[in-house]
Amino acid sequence: MTDRPERPSGGGRDVARPTQPTESGSVTSAPEGQELQVYDPLGLYQPADRSRQPLRARWDPTDTGNGRARSPQRDAKKQSAIGRFVSTYGWRAYALPVLLAVTVFVAVDAVRHSPATPATEPGFGELSPNVAQSGIIGAPPGHGKFPENLPLGALPEGGDFAERGGGNWHVVPGTSAQVGAGHERVFRYTVEVEDGVDTAPYGGDAAVAKMVETTLANPKSWSHDIKFGFQRVDAGVPDFRLSLTSRDSTRAACGFEIPIDSSCYNADLDRVVLSEVRWVRGALAFDGDIGSYRQYLINHEVGHAIGYHEHQPCEADGGLAPIMMQQTFGTKNNDIAQLDPHGVVPADGKTCRFNPWPYPRG
Repeated sequence: MTDRPERPSGGGRDVARPTQPTESGSVTSAPEGQELQVYDPLGLYQPADRSRQPLRARWDPTDTGNGRARSPQRDAKKQSAIGRFVSTYGWRAYALPVLLAVTVFVAVDAVRHSPATPATEPGFGELSPNVAQSGIIGAPPGHGKFPENLPLGALPEGGDFAERGGGNWHVVPGTSAQVGAGHERVFRYTVEVEDGVDTAPYGGDAAVAKMVETTLANPKSWSHDIKFGFQRVDAGVPDFRLSLTSRDSTRAACGFEIPIDSSCYNADLDRVVLSEVRWVRGALAFDGDIGSYRQYLINHEVGHAIGYHEHQPCEADGGLAPIMMQQTFGTKNNDIAQLDPHGVVPADGKTCRFNPWPYPRG
């Protein structure tokens, strides 16, 4: 029978003695009062020493004790507030300012590269209580005198168009359901093309009619306003006719005080005169976006037909142009003011971005 090891006093519990490593890796007892160490040639042993934390940061910065008494020398050494912060939070003290700087940089960069957005949507001026019964609405402004070198309204390069047509228009077949609530007025319209205008290069008569119909049915168009409704018809007497028209016939219907190709609403003819020259070529202000220009042309001239008789200036510098601004002539107030110095557009230096819609965010 083997002898049992002698149990030290201490309430009947076994107490492990501190040990010291040997060259073979075995553990022997260490004198009392010394810290336990283990010889670990393979580096597998990880001591539970809370002082070995990254950059001296505590795992829990709010923990004021680590089980060891602080040395008198450490307590005697005074630290500044920054030093105490770094000593307490370690790598966190460096990471937080870096993260803050990155956040500020990203926010500033996003604001700097975001497009300028005006506080309000562009307006359309005052709606006349009565639809015009006579006269030309939206005719080119001015008195026939203007700088010879004025590039305003220059015609872009592009496809062919008809210099003159037959002077008569044919209705493009097709009808549509009513769009818009029409609480105050429902306008019935036809789509027509002047005889002698060849629409084949841009899809034929049906494509012209489809562009008109889908533009007025778009919720960003005039049908957004519950006062108005629109319906395409191809028979009977419409409220107005949207008519694609040759250059000479457009000049005859709209006037040509300033030799710039433009469109108009002629109330005497009940006709929204759409210049085929502009339908094919567009305008410089639209940067080659011919589809957007055609939508603008329809919405602007229909705006005259339903009661928005006055033109509008650029309201917010850098914002969207109002639909009733003469964007065919440009989107700079200073340029348009040169054509009509006594008109509604001031020479105030404002420049807008082209916009084909009455309600561009509708």
